[in-house]
Amino acid sequence: MRQEKILLTAVISLGLGLTGLRAQESVNASGGDASGIGGSAGYSVGQVVYTTISGTNGSVSHGVQQAYEISVVSSSEETDEANVMISVFPNPATDFITLTADPAEYQSLFFILYDINGTIIRENKVTFSDTEISMLDLPPATYFLKLADDGKDVKVFKIIKTR
Repeated sequence: MRQEKILLTAVISLGLGLTGLRAQESVNASGGDASGIGGSAGYSVGQVVYTTISGTNGSVSHGVQQAYEISVVSSSEETDEANVMISVFPNPATDFITLTADPAEYQSLFFILYDINGTIIRENKVTFSDTEISMLDLPPATYFLKLADDGKDVKVFKIIKTR
């Protein structure tokens, strides 16, 4: 009899404890529902995960949205941050990224694009103020774009490549 009471108390306590759990709850900045001839979809804006499904008639990204992220991973201590005018866009990228820098400020500015494992994917000298770097042949992943001038690191950007 005593064991049955203990077992019943444990089951009730466990059941009451699990009622307070909520899965996949989120706070969205915006969202809504869209519908048309081909169907309908719900959407949200302000979260950082999504999944893409492709078919013969097209593709759809569902779930929650990917964040717009520009990240400078590191910067040289010897470089005056206020005077360094280097940017990389768009990020996240699909086809290419554009590196904007003033090559006149640097004697031998070059970039190295490498993956999360440190494998060098591309490297080249920056000769124009806007340098386009192709991402077409790369799989979706996180990459790093390192900028160096005259043997010294200037900046490292984290680049997110999507489909």
